Amino acid sequence: MDVPRLDKQRVGFAGLGTMGAFMAENLIRAGHELTVWNRTPGRAGHLIALGAVETSTPAQLGARCDIVFACVTDAPEVEEILFDPDGLAEGMHEGSLFIDCSTISPTRAREFAGRLAQRRIAMLDAPVSGGSEGARLATLTIMVGGEHDDVERARGVLASLGSTVTHLGPLGAGQWAKAINQVILAGTYLAVAEGVTLALKAGLDTERVVGALAGGAAGSWVLQNRSGRMIDDDYPIGFKLALHRKDLSIALELARDVGAVLPVTSLAATFEDGLIAEGYGDDDNSALARSIRKLSGL
Repeated sequence: MDVPRLDKQRVGFAGLGTMGAFMAENLIRAGHELTVWNRTPGRAGHLIALGAVETSTPAQLGARCDIVFACVTDAPEVEEILFDPDGLAEGMHEGSLFIDCSTISPTRAREFAGRLAQRRIAMLDAPVSGGSEGARLATLTIMVGGEHDDVERARGVLASLGSTVTHLGPLGAGQWAKAINQVILAGTYLAVAEGVTLALKAGLDTERVVGALAGGAAGSWVLQNRSGRMIDDDYPIGFKLALHRKDLSIALELARDVGAVLPVTSLAATFEDGLIAEGYGDDDNSALARSIRKLSGL
């Protein structure tokens, strides 16, 4: 298989949403020759101004690139981008590499990889964590599953997007790690929401309480970066609560498959279902605090 040299690889990006637009911009700023595509027109203007080329179909994107990233909402969107008549797989050449940064189930990731392998196209699953801030600052944590040689081929490009790139095993391992990440976050968001609510109900200077706790055993990214939103009861988007709920569905299904019991995750999912029903699905997922505050009379 003829694999392009690392320094000659042309990079593509499909999906210019909250995360993808920042990630694509960082690829350009790192010096990569970038081609982009997005389902909704008009999202690529600032990237074109930085030197990117936009195509009108995923197939055209694939034809121009050696490595193509995708960052979209769910597995059906990944499948559509890849395998529709004008999908990436129709344009990508033998020896090219597809890197999926979406959060989907490991089973679907392996299914897509198998279909691509029939065309001699390699795939990595590389979901990310760090929210829109991490995407903007290129400090994402990237969890990678796939073949060693494919990971090493992509490592330099992945390093343009994140501060931590970890190869966790065969294809699907990245998605397993992302599910675990979302499980841990669910519990952390709930715990911080409870702590903030308790401090508010006690009449304390809650911001000073958070400052005091941040350097101790209770310290966490959520405490430092999302407690202020919980205090203010205002949740501007970082990562949509509805998307976190979608991720928890994946985690809970995986847990059932292996016989793991996740009571805290199940509770978080129940709260998120209620918030989505009330119209808060587009809030940042720190809006879990809405439920705790409401139960406490705040």
